[in-house]
Amino acid sequence: MLITLCYLYLWARWGRRPAALVRATVQRLRASRCSFTFCGAAARPQGARVCLSRGGRVFCVGESQSIDDLNKWALFLVSPFILEAEHIAFVTESIWVQGESLQRPASSSETIVKWSDCCLPLACRPGDPYQLIAEASVDDFSKLGVAFMEDRLQMADGLVPQKIVSVHLQDCTLKALEDQASNKQAQALQQNPEPSAESKPEPDVMECIGRDDPEVLGAQPTLGTGDASGSEPAGEGDRGVGSVKHCPLHLSSCHECLELENSTIESVKFASAENIPDLPYDHSGSLEDVADDIRLEREWRRVNITGKAPNILFYVGSAPQKSLGRFQEVRSVLADCVDTDSYTLYHLSRESALRDPWSDNCLLLVIATQEAIPEDLSQKFMAYLSQGGKVLGLCSSFTFAGFRVTSKSVLEETVQNLVFSKADQTQVKLSVLSSGYVYEESPGERRTLGKLQGHLENGNKDRLIVQVPFGTRGGEAVLCQVHLELPPSSSVVQAQEDFDLLKSSNIRRYEVLREILTTLGLNCDIKHVPALTPLYLLPATEEIWDPLMRWLGKHVDPEGVIKSSKLSLKFLSSYTSEIEINPSALPVVTDVEAFSSENFNLDIYRQNLQTKRLGKVILFAEVTPTTMNLLDGLMFEIPQEMGLIAIAVRQTQGKGRGANAWLSPMGCALSTLLVSIPLRSQLGQRIPFVQHLMSLAVVEAVRSIAEYQAADLT
Repeated sequence: MLITLCYLYLWARWGRRPAALVRATVQRLRASRCSFTFCGAAARPQGARVCLSRGGRVFCVGESQSIDDLNKWALFLVSPFILEAEHIAFVTESIWVQGESLQRPASSSETIVKWSDCCLPLACRPGDPYQLIAEASVDDFSKLGVAFMEDRLQMADGLVPQKIVSVHLQDCTLKALEDQASNKQAQALQQNPEPSAESKPEPDVMECIGRDDPEVLGAQPTLGTGDASGSEPAGEGDRGVGSVKHCPLHLSSCHECLELENSTIESVKFASAENIPDLPYDHSGSLEDVADDIRLEREWRRVNITGKAPNILFYVGSAPQKSLGRFQEVRSVLADCVDTDSYTLYHLSRESALRDPWSDNCLLLVIATQEAIPEDLSQKFMAYLSQGGKVLGLCSSFTFAGFRVTSKSVLEETVQNLVFSKADQTQVKLSVLSSGYVYEESPGERRTLGKLQGHLENGNKDRLIVQVPFGTRGGEAVLCQVHLELPPSSSVVQAQEDFDLLKSSNIRRYEVLREILTTLGLNCDIKHVPALTPLYLLPATEEIWDPLMRWLGKHVDPEGVIKSSKLSLKFLSSYTSEIEINPSALPVVTDVEAFSSENFNLDIYRQNLQTKRLGKVILFAEVTPTTMNLLDGLMFEIPQEMGLIAIAVRQTQGKGRGANAWLSPMGCALSTLLVSIPLRSQLGQRIPFVQHLMSLAVVEAVRSIAEYQAADLT
């Protein structure tokens, strides 16, 4: 009865606005763990109550539907499911439709909603219907549902959505997957005692063809690949549909898949410096150059001697609403201090800290919350320290080793004079914003402390910064009770006098932060962030240029622009410095004769390209936000024979798997390749294998070079 009254209230309030009605219903009732379903009227679940009916399709609410066995699903992520807070898990059921019966929007004036733009795929189950598990925010889930009801939801050529239903993923199921993933990682560690150079994110090139990209896994049923010799996989025309065996990939349980994964991981590990053949000696080099190279090599080994992925994790408390703002605040100041080409910075929620094996992939843990650290979480942090981990505490209650945090309200949010001792015993004096707490040693406790220390310039010499070693494996923490993370312009600073004092010490604040981070093993040599450059549209063959220009002329708007959900590409015959370039609007130069680059040789590319379709049309940039977005407005429209590839020398916002970042310093091979693989083909049923095939192709390509035939890439 209560739910029915809620429906009546919402309908009376929102009237004919379906989007508002759906969103409000989902927002209000999601806590009751009921199930939301968008489907045809005839397919309405038994007992479900209809909230909205539109064009033969309904939005209804019924009893909770759960998924308790994920072993029958093909997982897109090797790691266990991580369902973000406030997100909804749901299943989309689709069918394949070909030819003239393919789904078309009812009106060209209505806005098409791409399924892949609104959610993150988690798993699939091939068959009829083709099922996809994904997660989305309440707003995006509602947007998908409304678009489905209004026949505006686009998945891809060949897939047409039939039903969307929210589901509950059982805790026992998630726990089982986590255990399986943990066991697999333990086995990999036993087989591979040497530390891997691989970082957490997956390569940017795999985003478009790998298991984590929504448009590949859920919304792109025609994704194909090519091999080094130029042959490409057979599509449906080469194999009868009846001969296709639906064999979903069970990365967490299938013996065949585990064998393939272990073997490919063994084959694709990065080559170590000792295994790369010596290059010819450059007699033009000087001794200074050699000294610089040695210094850089030693510096890198010092920075990441643990062999861990270059991740800096931030724990900023358990309150969801406050933690995001606090994370951005602390992340911003650390990003100003470290080399962002060397590290990725992530938020660590309480749930992830307790559930996920984050300690194996963390160079530095930053704890920046004044709330009490729960006992179970404190044990996790201490275990990380005991394994040789590094911790930076910023105005945090976290402490250990006989130290306790004592309140001194007279110091709270006041500007004080701090004396900071650096590792070389020199001192820095500066004005700082105090948290109102100081560090004191417990009676009878005397510990050997590190060289970094900070105390107030007062009679008590109150300790506000301490460096505390821990354990026998090199673990240590630098704990601070001064707001090194806050700028002088922070809202906490009220008085003009305090602002002036903090502003005058701002350079020294960064000096202290960099000293702390360097002591904890990070590289704080700041590199200049390059400016974005225009794109160049380049053909791999002369024959494809005229058809490409004709196609382009039909698809750009009157201003020469192709828009997508992520950015706008403006096609120009030439580029001048007056043309604005920003991450959401990029100019594309179509004059091939005007193209030149020290980092990309188009002639060599053309000579070595042996494919029939792959990589025939190139979007090249010296510096771009991410190659992942460059193909967004083109990939669903451009003819398949004009195979797209986006290539960049540098990325400023590189994307990895899921929400991960992808480091993009100079010297990386950065590209996103559009590949077409029919989902009903053998390879289409095992999409996650594509990343392994691509990795092996890279290995074989390297070994095809005479000087590197003997390179050990295992």
